[in-house]
Amino acid sequence: MSELSHVDSKGKARMVDVTEKNITIREAVAYGCIRMNPGTLKLIREGKIEKGAVLETARVAGIMGVKNTPNLIPMCHQLMISAINIDFQFEDDETIGIKVTARTTGKTGVEMEALTGVSITALTIYDMCKAVDKEMVIGEIKLLRKTGGKSGTYIREEG
Repeated sequence: MSELSHVDSKGKARMVDVTEKNITIREAVAYGCIRMNPGTLKLIREGKIEKGAVLETARVAGIMGVKNTPNLIPMCHQLMISAINIDFQFEDDETIGIKVTARTTGKTGVEMEALTGVSITALTIYDMCKAVDKEMVIGEIKLLRKTGGKSGTYIREEG
């Protein structure tokens, strides 16, 4: 088992020192979904949710989530994010898939930023629609792919 990087030899929390790491292009892609009643998804697609444009509001919130990750997760480094892309897919009549891609050039990866972006996007959809559907379920938040850095490329193998 490898040593935990956010804990020193005395068990104290610490931020990882990335001073000696190489600057590389880094990208992470994360996925999550939100399931809801078919009628709720129909209202979203038709633009009939009273709070407004659900997916565009969620997209902006997800972008803000990516950019604010180090303010939410204590050991994340402040990164200069160079690109954020958020895509939605209607997977069936009750599920919206969310895919967030984050890019940077730096000394540490953007996995947490992509995962945070998915989470905040899904939570915003929930917030925008909770008046008509309190049964929504957010799930399957996961890293799909990451590139760059010492550990190289990771691609999730779906089984």
